Parts: sequence; C-alpha cells; structure tokens
Amino acid sequence: MPEEQKKIIFSGIQPTGTFTLGNYIGAVRNWIKLQEEYNCIYSIVDLHAITVKQDPAKLRQHTLEAYALILACGVDPEKSIAFIQSHVKTHAEMNWILACSTQFGELSRMTQFKDKSAKHPDDINAGLFTYPVLMAADILLYKTDLVPVGVDQKQHLELARDVAKRFNQKYGELFTIPEPYIPEIGAKVMSLQDPTKKMSKSDENPNACIFILDDTDTIIRKFKRAVTDSDSEIRYAEGKDGINNLMTIFSAVTGDSFEKIERDFAGKGYGEFKLAVGEAVSEALRPVRENFARLMQDKEYLKKCYSEGAQKALSISQKTLSKAYRKVGFVDFK
Repeated sequence: MPEEQKKIIFSGIQPTGTFTLGNYIGAVRNWIKLQEEYNCIYSIVDLHAITVKQDPAKLRQHTLEAYALILACGVDPEKSIAFIQSHVKTHAEMNWILACSTQFGELSRMTQFKDKSAKHPDDINAGLFTYPVLMAADILLYKTDLVPVGVDQKQHLELARDVAKRFNQKYGELFTIPEPYIPEIGAKVMSLQDPTKKMSKSDENPNACIFILDDTDTIIRKFKRAVTDSDSEIRYAEGKDGINNLMTIFSAVTGDSFEKIERDFAGKGYGEFKLAVGEAVSEALRPVRENFARLMQDKEYLKKCYSEGAQKALSISQKTLSKAYRKVGFVDFK
C-alpha cells in the first residue's frame, strides 16, 4: 500500500508503572501489528498522568520505562512515530482551543471522571474533569482516522468526534472525524481473582494481575491461583467467567480458536489448563522482558528515539494547530 494512502492511527498509554497483560493484549501488542498497515503515532501520555497525584521522580522513571516498554514490545521508531506527550507542546495548546468547543455538560457525563473522583476524593482537580478534551487534542492534532480503544474509552472517543464536528461546523473543515478500532479478541482481559472485573494494576490482590515483566515462576504461580468455577470442563460458556477469561488469554497469546482449545483440553482438568496458560503467557512475554532489560541499559539510544519522535510529532501537529489558530481568529505570529 503506498505511504500516502495509509490511514493514520493514534494511540497513547499512561506511564503508570509496568504494563499489565491486559495492556499488552488489549493495546500495545496490537500497536505492533498496526504499524505494518497504517501510519502509526504512539505516545506516552505523561500530561494525562498528572491528573492524579504523582511522585515527580517516580513519574520521570515510569515515563522512561513506559517508552522503553513499547519499544521492547515491538514498536519500531523507524516505522512509527513514538514520543513522550509533554515533549510536544501542541497537545497542551490544542487542548485550550478544543476546551472552548466542549460543553460543561458533556464532560459532566464522563463516567471515568466519576470513577476516578470516587477513588481520589482528596484531589478532584480541574484536570481530572477536563482531560477528555486533552485526549481529543491528542487525536485530532494528527488528522487521525482510527483510534484503538477499549470498551471503557469509547465514551472519550465519542466526545472527540463530537468536538471535531462542532469545530468544523463553526469554523470550517479542519479535523478528521476519527473512528474506533476495537480488536475482536483480547480487548478486555479480566482479573485472575475476580473475572467479572477488568485486570488492573491497582488491584489490592497481587495474584489478580499479570505484569508483562513478571518472571516465569511468578506468572505460572498467579495462573495456578486463578479463580475458575465448580465445573471441570474447559469450554467457553455463560456463567464460566474464570475459564472464559483464561481461554481468552490463551487464545490471544497462541492464536488458537476457542474450538481448538476446547478440543485440545477435552477431558483435562483445570490445573493442567492453568499451567498451559501460564507457560504460554510467559513464553509470549519472554522477548519483551529481554528487550526491556537491554533498552534500559542504553539510555542514549532511548533519548535519541524519543527526541526524534517528538520532532516528527511536532512537525505534523504544528500544522494542524496553526490552521486551528487561524480559523478561530488569532493574529498570525509569523
């Protein structure tokens, strides 16, 4: 496919510590596949991270680690634009333009604001309320066609679409209206201890979440302790949330269909299946662990990659921002 015909994809991930298996299957791993078919722009969104209290030293370290992790997972800075959000000033600047085209009522309806406010009642700041506008800026700056989103982010993408349409109607066509890109499988990996809830790094139960840098023994131990049900048959069915989750994970890392998994494990117990899932996940993550360790020893290479990525992102986004400035009536600076 000629370069100019490729659609543009933007996706960002927060630097909130090591990615979970859910982050990897539902988002980051798909980034690798997408960069072969699309013009991909990937960002470590550290501006979003400060909507909740952060230790500055830890945020700086987590941001660098998150950048190293996406490269370790296979994001190629020669094929994709990969940068740190705060290095590209146009994101914060476009945020203000779009905030003035966003209604208070729209932001009031964002369910994630309600959820995060409940979790952080001592720090319900304005940024936490308005960050969906920054998310819209992230997307719209690059004339993005497709945004990989999980189920919990669809509402924010809808807001970005509404804001883009409103701006275009008021000031003339500028923004591309982005569409969601939702993987068919693995979009939502559930907790190993409560498979009715999404896997989360903030879970208080250490056995509920797999981190992509966990070693083999830790991964297998966590899967052995995974909650299942009183049945013994390995099949995907309503009411079998634990087994459904394990089958989803196994399918995502091996490529096997649910039907093949059911055939291969017919007559075998849950214990054997849990071990197989743990081994498959560990093997899938082994190259990531090895690449990450190597990259974190080469800070100069990482700096070169994120600096060049920021320059490319700024070059593209500045053109969109300048057009937006002119459309709303600002006096030309140059």
